[in-house]
Amino acid sequence: MKNKGLFLSFLFCLLSSLEMNAQTDWLLDGAPYKSFFQYDPRTQQYTLSNGLVKRSFYKGPNMACVGYLNLTTNQELLRAISPEAILFINGIRYAVGGLQGQSEKAYLQPEWLSSLKAGTNDFMFTKVETEPLTPRIKTKYRFWSGAVLPYKGIHVKFSYSHPQFAGLEVVVHYELFDGAPLIVKWIGIENNSDNQVYLNRVENEVLGLVEEESAVVGKPTEMKKQHGIYLETNYAFNNAMRYDISDQTTHWNIDSTYTSQVNYNYETPCLLEVYPEKAPGITLAKGERFESVRTHELLMDGYDRERRGMAIRKMYRTVAPWTQMNPIFMHLVSSNDEQVKTAIDQCLATGYEAVILSFGSHLNMEDTSAANLNRWKNLADYAHQKGIALGGYSLFSSRRISDEDDVIDAKTGKPGGAFFGNAPCFGSKWGLAYRDKIKNFFKYTGFDIWENDGPYPGDQCASTVHPGHKNLDDSQWLQMEIQKELYRWLNEKGVYINAPDWYFMDGTHKIAIGYREVNFSLSREQQKILNRQNINDGTFEKTPAMGWGFVPLTRYQGGGPEAILEPLSEHLADYKQLMFQYYGAGVQACYRGPRLYDTDTTRKVVAEMIAWYKKYRDLLNQDIVHLRRADGRDWDGWMHVQSSGYTRGIVLLFNPTSTPMKKKIKIPLYYTGLQATAIVSKEGKSSKLYSINKNSEIEMEIELAPLSYSWWTIQKQTK
Repeated sequence: MKNKGLFLSFLFCLLSSLEMNAQTDWLLDGAPYKSFFQYDPRTQQYTLSNGLVKRSFYKGPNMACVGYLNLTTNQELLRAISPEAILFINGIRYAVGGLQGQSEKAYLQPEWLSSLKAGTNDFMFTKVETEPLTPRIKTKYRFWSGAVLPYKGIHVKFSYSHPQFAGLEVVVHYELFDGAPLIVKWIGIENNSDNQVYLNRVENEVLGLVEEESAVVGKPTEMKKQHGIYLETNYAFNNAMRYDISDQTTHWNIDSTYTSQVNYNYETPCLLEVYPEKAPGITLAKGERFESVRTHELLMDGYDRERRGMAIRKMYRTVAPWTQMNPIFMHLVSSNDEQVKTAIDQCLATGYEAVILSFGSHLNMEDTSAANLNRWKNLADYAHQKGIALGGYSLFSSRRISDEDDVIDAKTGKPGGAFFGNAPCFGSKWGLAYRDKIKNFFKYTGFDIWENDGPYPGDQCASTVHPGHKNLDDSQWLQMEIQKELYRWLNEKGVYINAPDWYFMDGTHKIAIGYREVNFSLSREQQKILNRQNINDGTFEKTPAMGWGFVPLTRYQGGGPEAILEPLSEHLADYKQLMFQYYGAGVQACYRGPRLYDTDTTRKVVAEMIAWYKKYRDLLNQDIVHLRRADGRDWDGWMHVQSSGYTRGIVLLFNPTSTPMKKKIKIPLYYTGLQATAIVSKEGKSSKLYSINKNSEIEMEIELAPLSYSWWTIQKQTK
């Protein structure tokens, strides 16, 4: 009777979830989708679900994942059973969980499960535990943030053991988040035995996924991967400033045991394996613990670029809420302390919230002398007394330190061969001292922002005398751990971090939105259009708060008077438009120079723009719907949207041509949640009621003077 009650409860939860799924788009309202974990003794299956995604596990001779269902599309992603993880220990491969004996690998039928067997040398399931989700990073929020806290969900832990490794416990972790089709998976290994073990490789995710296409011939690189799932781990680097290029862990491999596939050479890329290619190479001593990379698995319900981008951006808002802090800052070029004080005073006078001492300034965070630390503490105190945050720039990787401290090339045995040619090893004496100096600087001075240029870019180091790693095998993993620990430490101290590499999941806040230095030596006319292109392209996979732009107030990377804004009072129209573009996108730009204004008229313009931004700040930091990419030939612009409240959207449009523009354009309102009507107001003044068509669009009338721009709010009609 008790089991029957559990089963009926499970069915009720599932049917309720499916009903909500049919009624509510999670990107408009994720509140109905609550996470649950239940066991059905009749089928011997555990279910982890939230109404958007369902992952099923069969408790047979060993624990195995037997289903991965997208409840929005009703698409089953899993075609075959794989191990829950794969460990290479002391050079030998061990499966963790999973079942063997499935002969047909194109699909899996429930009645086959009872005949499957456990592997003879596999890690075996021992227990399962659950607990509520807790924040991985205990972020201290010092700045304005668009994050909705706290996040909620369920954390499931499956434990495994092996008779050959008594005392070695392997725990497979699943974190399911409320309100999104998102699961985070990772592996923990704790060595409580008397012997050390050597981890050659840890594969924390292995999935036999359904193929995306039918290709009789063709190499894996020529075929499409599974687009029904988006994957991102916290092991990404190479300064591409885009995740898919920076990723070091996702491997779409072939499955030669899948003998009924149509590809004649069995080369369909349908076996997903997640692991760092050049890591870990770790010796795990008695009492030590290892944690794998964290794989974020986000199920997709279509191919539309805007919607896929919305889903990814929702993922960041959910698992890395610190990325939604977005302080208003200037980039100061200074040579003395008085210039810093002047910049702080100008920030106070215009509504800015922070000063970042830029590269080329007189700040040196590596100077540990009492005089230097006291100097910057006094300046930070001066800023804080006026309610202004203070930050600064420091370079790590792209420079040469010494033969003893630089990365050693495995091919030559000498310094060199790094991503930037010569670069320090983070595990060298200098690298470890650099980490400690940065921590000490922020702890002592009270600085609020760190712009870390050239963070660890994945260099392997063949040195055997560096104290932070043993040899080439463990060098990448341990250097990565040093960098990530530093970011997490700073994040929890309330320090805001700009870093030109993909460390978002471990505590960084912002990266370049699109950055090629020499472009800022081009004319202001070119920069305005190029910047809007960067905004358009850089906000599909990032929220506005996650990116920064650049405005050269003074000469930068070449260029003449036509490229810069100084004297500011002589280029007020360009200055104002650049602020409107960036703040109107919710993107902070590095306004790099010695001052924010030179005359009272300039001060008023800057203050007016900041006041406008702060008035609409909540909305301007919401997701962007991309209307038309800038091309210099016709109008361009974007729209911010939210699906609740009175004001649901704000549209920003630009006319880059020399002719007046008057026309009707279609504005998509689906992600505003509005259905029948919408009130459109131009610049907070004149308003008009529009009917929304069956495609969730309005046909909006616009009028723009030559070389001008404007904005409109989209509001809900009240009864």
